[in-house]
Amino acid sequence: MIDVVAQMGPAFLGSRLKRLGERMQAGAASVLSDADIPLQPGHMPAMAALRTGPKTVGQLAEASGTSQPGMTRTVSQLKRLGLARDEACDDQRSRMIALTDEGERMARRIAELVWPRVGAAAEEILTLVEGDFLRQLAIIEDALAQASIAERATRARPSTLTLREYSPALAREFHDINAEWIESMFVIEETDRKVLENPQEHILDPGGDILFVEAGGLGIVGTCALQKTGPGAFELTKMGVRESARGLKAGEFLLHHVINRARALGAEKLYLLTNRKCAAAIHLYEKLGFEHDAGIMDEYAARYERCDVAMLYKGD
Repeated sequence: MIDVVAQMGPAFLGSRLKRLGERMQAGAASVLSDADIPLQPGHMPAMAALRTGPKTVGQLAEASGTSQPGMTRTVSQLKRLGLARDEACDDQRSRMIALTDEGERMARRIAELVWPRVGAAAEEILTLVEGDFLRQLAIIEDALAQASIAERATRARPSTLTLREYSPALAREFHDINAEWIESMFVIEETDRKVLENPQEHILDPGGDILFVEAGGLGIVGTCALQKTGPGAFELTKMGVRESARGLKAGEFLLHHVINRARALGAEKLYLLTNRKCAAAIHLYEKLGFEHDAGIMDEYAARYERCDVAMLYKGD
């Protein structure tokens, strides 16, 4: 199953962070349950803030970065559990919230049995991440405080397309984008598997190349390879564009650049092998100068079981 949230890149950053938070909070809830603490992870920011002394609902909301109505609900829940109470305040317009004696005991229990364990588990995950992830989160939070996603989206320019060269960091994108379209219509053949799992050996080392197209706000959305198959002969292969980028003309943008790269590599014969099911792609190939060719079919089509269309580049 395709992970749509991950595939959509920056456009789904909020959904991905929410999903990440839900997974981590589910684990934290289990730790709370194991410690016989009748609270949820959502209560923890208020408990932590109240350990330092009484506060207004507004101060609790600000300290936890949540909305005031949300914090009002949290405080009400803590009161029903006997863990929080109202406290007299010099400012008659405000009310202070403080922990009860039972709340103080509960907070100490949480600090001893829950936060260290959950913190250690999170630190273990963070060791797998390059850079200071918590600092990076702080940068995102500061940026949102300065201007919201809605404000930034209003002034954002339409998606721009950018050509990206191959790097080992993009090997997974090359694999996943192609596996997505192949598996949606066909089955991955052994020829596909060799190229997708080791593009360095099967594409780059023999003198070929791999290019990518990046769309603003979506990240890497398409890729295409040039596989050298003989002196001056190149197969245009493994071209795919993610569903999320359909309509942006990312395929046409990429194909133009791949044809130009083939010329730069000294291609005297540029061909491709495909299947009639790929009607939209075939139309694009025809538009950019490829023609159906029986000779290419006879010479190269046996490489793929699914191949029933062969085309040769004849120029724009």
